[in-house]
Amino acid sequence: MSARQAAARFGVGISSAIRWIARARIGELSPRPQGRRRASSLDAHDAFIFGLIEERKDITLNEMVARLEVEQSFRISRSALSAWLGRHGWTFKKVRARTGAGSPRRPEATPGLVRRPARPRSNEAGPHR
Repeated sequence: MSARQAAARFGVGISSAIRWIARARIGELSPRPQGRRRASSLDAHDAFIFGLIEERKDITLNEMVARLEVEQSFRISRSALSAWLGRHGWTFKKVRARTGAGSPRRPEATPGLVRRPARPRSNEAGPHR
């Protein structure tokens, strides 16, 4: 079967079929990873950022941005830092003060960044809610 026939049979582009056949001829049979993980410029400062969080659990994003600029000479937006922390499993847990009767504030729950397990991917999550 030619590459063009294989492309037509499997509904893929001709150039893709040609590349796959060429890879198969050299013994490369497993699929290559899709997409590209782009490295973040914050990756170089991860130890410093995690140290800030360990030093003070309730540190704010604005304070972290300011300390990165002053101590590391690295400028980053608050939203970019928040997205980077989210990708590394850190989220902000807000403890709401309740002033109504019968709902005392829990003193053991301090607001701040918390480490959470990564969310399961949609195909691993099971039935949708």
